[in-house]
Amino acid sequence: MTAHSTATPDLKHLAQETREAARQLAILTTDKRNQALEAIAQALETAAPDILAANAEDCRVAEVEGLAKPLYGRLKLNESKLQGVITGVRDLVRLPDPVGEVQIHRELDTDLVMKRITCPLGVLGVIFESRPDALVQIATLAIKSGNGVILKGGREAVRSCEALTRAIHTALEQVGISPAVVRLLTTREETLALLQLEHEVDLIIPRGSNVFVRFVQQNTTIPVLGHADGICHLYVDEAADVQKAIALTLDAKTSYPSACNTIETLLVHEAIALTLLPQLAEVLQTHAVELRGDAPTQTLLAQHGMTIQQATEEDWKTEYSDLILSIKQVTAMEAAIAHINTYGSRHTDAIVTENDQTALDFMNRVDAAGVFHNCSTRFADGFRYGFGAEVGISTQKMPPRGPVGLEGLVTYKYWVAGDGAISASYTGPNARPFTHSDLK
Repeated sequence: MTAHSTATPDLKHLAQETREAARQLAILTTDKRNQALEAIAQALETAAPDILAANAEDCRVAEVEGLAKPLYGRLKLNESKLQGVITGVRDLVRLPDPVGEVQIHRELDTDLVMKRITCPLGVLGVIFESRPDALVQIATLAIKSGNGVILKGGREAVRSCEALTRAIHTALEQVGISPAVVRLLTTREETLALLQLEHEVDLIIPRGSNVFVRFVQQNTTIPVLGHADGICHLYVDEAADVQKAIALTLDAKTSYPSACNTIETLLVHEAIALTLLPQLAEVLQTHAVELRGDAPTQTLLAQHGMTIQQATEEDWKTEYSDLILSIKQVTAMEAAIAHINTYGSRHTDAIVTENDQTALDFMNRVDAAGVFHNCSTRFADGFRYGFGAEVGISTQKMPPRGPVGLEGLVTYKYWVAGDGAISASYTGPNARPFTHSDLK
């Protein structure tokens, strides 16, 4: 699939309006932007019946059209989930303003001072599948960080997204901020056109399946922040606490199977397999988890009356986003690390062990944005990190990496102030020396 569309004049004009609105937003005070966030929280509470009704209709249509179970789970928005979104907006108010932070304050010479100061990126283009709650998270993170945002949700969530956007626009108008700061697109053609707006959009953030994210990455010249796969692993070391390992595996696989921080592969040291796997398999099967295993795991579980499907090479490469777990036994931690670094997506991988040195070795050597010890991979989340939700998770090596919150939505500029300083004074045989003294 290749994008051949070019941006339409209408969309280009709308994007230019969003950029201008974002420039005005960027120079507002912290208090004013926080006021907008509180107004959004209140507007969402007021509009909750309309939002939930719109979502119920989206879900009804999705059921008729046979939407995949993982996508349906992300689409569904109930009262509790909506209240969690509203709480997240208010949590964002309490976070520090990422704009205007002085990162470096340095005297270059007498009366010549340099500052590096954070500033908004400008306009974000965010394309997401199914999850209407992501719209609120992204829009409010953008407002807090002084950015404009153009949003495109999945076709299956269009009614929900429209209802949420109406509430956000109502709130922005109440506090005197242009609603153009937050735009919602609703057609596939607009998605393709958005990817061509390299002069109007500063960053594209895709959230969805690996096929979808790769399509976005391959069809735009705008910088893209995101990850194409969420293939996460849990390694149970020979020195693991068995009950702890069972609890962590259960949480990391079943608490939200379609989440990108859910484990897809369980690696087990062969020395603990006999003690762990029969108990663990029984627990997982009571939670409707389909197990697939390598030959040693199949043999072991067969001896305990459990038949499971053989894991193939393709299983190690697959993000199931469902209640399916592949299991592989390894002879040593080195083999577990080699497997993770071969098949992992550099998202989040964890070790269960009571040996701190083993854990340290694992965390140093696994190539991932998140490496965990004795805790569930499900903690790889911007809200749980205290970032005030997230716009996405980045598995690239260049920053930002991992869950991207406010700090990933700002860049910086250099302010240099002098009193008639010229560069020629610092060259030649009588060059003035730089003082390069850091200031408080």
